[in-house]
Amino acid sequence: MRILFWGTPAYAVASLDALLQAGHQLVGVVSQPDRRRGRGKSLVASAVKQRALDQGLPVFNPERIRRDLACQQELAALGADLSVVVAFGQILPPAVLAQPPLGCWNGHGSLLPRWRGAAPIQWALLEGDAETGVGIMAMEEGLDTGPVLLERRLPIPLLQNTGQLGERLARLTADLLVEALPRIQAAGTGAEVERLARLGVRPQGGDATHARQLTKEDALVHWDASALAIHRRVMGLHPNASCPWGAERLKLLATEPLESRLADQLSPVGAALAARWGARANGVSAPETPGTVLELVEGEGLVVASGGCPVLLRQAQLPGRRASEGQALIQQLGLVPGQRICLNTP
Repeated sequence: MRILFWGTPAYAVASLDALLQAGHQLVGVVSQPDRRRGRGKSLVASAVKQRALDQGLPVFNPERIRRDLACQQELAALGADLSVVVAFGQILPPAVLAQPPLGCWNGHGSLLPRWRGAAPIQWALLEGDAETGVGIMAMEEGLDTGPVLLERRLPIPLLQNTGQLGERLARLTADLLVEALPRIQAAGTGAEVERLARLGVRPQGGDATHARQLTKEDALVHWDASALAIHRRVMGLHPNASCPWGAERLKLLATEPLESRLADQLSPVGAALAARWGARANGVSAPETPGTVLELVEGEGLVVASGGCPVLLRQAQLPGRRASEGQALIQQLGLVPGQRICLNTP
């Protein structure tokens, strides 16, 4: 089939590659414009644009496709059979949705209607969802409101961060798109209502939740939260979660919540620490101030007090330094039991 592909971040590259490997003809790739990144603030192309150029595909970079009528006309002239959208980052206007005769289809990284919007993977981790997944959805004017053709589920391990979960979901999205396209082609063209009926799509049911864009404030970790809440923020905002470190920020990259009820989901070291600190807590009348280093675990990291059970800090990054873990992290932070890792509570 002749496909117009829409995508921007690395998450979408697996789907672009899968469509090419499946033998489809990509008549064009639409991606967000180059953005200024890094210390030098130089313009950098999106991951999808870079892969498309490597493959010799025509690329379009509208700042706002809704307002760019010239780009809309260029895309219509490509004669695509259908559009595939994976994490593009803009809402497509009705005129664009109506262009391809087989419709516009979105590979979305959540179990709709849960986590419609821009950051479904991060919010699934932040909210502690036990599972997530991907869906292939027929696009309409609303934000991720269309009916779903195919869906696959994945469990979310406690110690998996957003990058690791995103890689799994990206591969699953790519596989599901390749599975869906022959069905879409076999259903044929015609009125949208009739096409979707032939495909047997299911309308989204239940309460919808919105995965809003995350901010710098969202990434700030407060040690007076519970161990599980701290861990979810570190995993869900990876690699951007941080806490105050003097006048700067200490990036928190890997943690374990030392809650004994979670022992079967922790590492062997984490499970042993959870059991030990749980037993100690039963005999302590006054908990340590949140953010206080409780123990240095050789080769593993630092046990830090939270608003509940302690947290094992396994990996972090000091300002201007590379990320470190285990014993290197202990040495770089230079903290001893009784010191506070940061001051963010009165």
